[in-house]
Amino acid sequence: MSPLQSVPLWLAIPVAFFVVLGSTLTLIGALGFARLQSFYDRLHAPTLATSWGTGGVMIASALMFSFIEGRAIVHEFAIGFCIVLTTPITLMMLGRAALERDRAEGSDALPPDMRTRPQRPDDPPAQD
Repeated sequence: MSPLQSVPLWLAIPVAFFVVLGSTLTLIGALGFARLQSFYDRLHAPTLATSWGTGGVMIASALMFSFIEGRAIVHEFAIGFCIVLTTPITLMMLGRAALERDRAEGSDALPPDMRTRPQRPDDPPAQD
């Protein structure tokens, strides 16, 4: 008898729910990435899918293997924490790099008020 055959129904239902939830969110993110037109639009969908989709699958895996092993499996939460922590940071860095590139190129993809960098009080005055 395999360990998966001994999983009770009360555990199989939440595990299946979290696997379906995580994979559905990942699918939605992938579809958003494929369907959205601009780079800025494409940043948001995969980020949500990576964070929340990974979370759903991670919770399901931790529940299942905690039951099978007979002890708490927590190392998966460390992996999930790293993914949830680094994904928004990567999104922000990619977005800022694309914004600076589009400003330098004078891209028409940006609205007129975003084509120049806003002046900060501590910036030196612009020289003409």
